[in-house]
Amino acid sequence: MIILGFDTATPATAVALLDGDEVVERRHDPEPGERPGHATRLLALLAEVMAEGGVGWERVDRIAAGIGPGSFTGLRIGLATARSLAQSRALPLVGVSSLAALAEPARAQADRVVAVLDARRGEVFAAAWEGRDQVLAPVALAPEALAERLRDVGSPSLAAGDGAVRFREQLEPAGVVIPADGSPLHRLSAAWICRLGARAEAAGPGTVLPSYLREPDAHPRQRP
Repeated sequence: MIILGFDTATPATAVALLDGDEVVERRHDPEPGERPGHATRLLALLAEVMAEGGVGWERVDRIAAGIGPGSFTGLRIGLATARSLAQSRALPLVGVSSLAALAEPARAQADRVVAVLDARRGEVFAAAWEGRDQVLAPVALAPEALAERLRDVGSPSLAAGDGAVRFREQLEPAGVVIPADGSPLHRLSAAWICRLGARAEAAGPGTVLPSYLREPDAHPRQRP
């Protein structure tokens, strides 16, 4: 199965092409102070991985897209692109939890894994697994509240993601193990969007919805 997958839940634009066991990945990580490049980089990166993989649209079996939680703007851009591509190419579309994709590479290093994304406003998006059992459903909460939930759970938790890096000071006293800041475990890989997408049940483009978990930062101005 050949799967084209991407994620725009974080500031990074991550894309991948999975062809059997072969993976081609590309990503754009904005520099400090630079705005995310989802709108300008996504389609170009998709074209790059398809060209490098030697795959035309006629060979793609499905599209997999990260559904968040994460940036409202990023998710809107990513899912709008996924739906448009799926409809125009008559391809199945699957939605993949961005937190689940972030957690997958860490499973080789710990039994209890916590995916933690920086949600801004002093909060994180987080979910946790013990083996294959989800022990904390995706939630938005303060890092101190997450630390309290993870404290005294028996086996130590390995936390991955930019939220774990930013709130290391709050999480580590609760026994949470956080890899070094530059660890690849903190970067959401589109290869795992593809791999999890291969296991998921495909759906119509209109049924794949974003997982926002909370209200947007900006609200329309109410007329008097």
